[in-house]
Amino acid sequence: MQSCEAARARLCDPLAEVSAHWLISEQGAAEALVDEAQRAWHAGQSFWRGRDDINSHSIGIELANNARAPFPEPQMAALEQLLGGIMTRWNIAPAGVLAHSDIAPGRKIDPGLHFDWQRLERQGLALARPIPVAPEPGDDFRRLACRIGYAPGAGDGDLLQAFRLRWRQSATGPLAPADLALAAALARFDVDVAGAGA
Repeated sequence: MQSCEAARARLCDPLAEVSAHWLISEQGAAEALVDEAQRAWHAGQSFWRGRDDINSHSIGIELANNARAPFPEPQMAALEQLLGGIMTRWNIAPAGVLAHSDIAPGRKIDPGLHFDWQRLERQGLALARPIPVAPEPGDDFRRLACRIGYAPGAGDGDLLQAFRLRWRQSATGPLAPADLALAAALARFDVDVAGAGA
């Protein structure tokens, strides 16, 4: 959307069939639109780690941004404060902080190329990127992406785009060894966490 006002109008329009729990303006004003305990319609058709109704299992935060500009400092600071509170209230681990592009590859690209994921990672507000590792024999990118949590039905190009929007924002072109190595590390992290909890 071109402005926070336009985003709010759309999110509050019943005919648009889209909503979110929170909206953060470019100036850092965080506005509650839907009670966190209620279901919002921010995710739409989506998938993550075997769940295909992300709306019922998540809290949606929308950041007012035109998708072409970096996110201003007041907005990022407000996001950090809000996100920290949500994670505490709902016992959400950093690995549970996702982008719309993660849960709907090919259909959603937000928060996009200009979002500073590493800033959130440094504060424990998003999963920190692991050290890349060599894939195991037989592991291709699709298999690794699905182990991480991405939708198995997404197209190859959409999976790569979604992965890069989160993990390798400066990468372009076809699938590269660096994509595979980072995907292998993320997939291994998931296995390690699952094993530790067993």
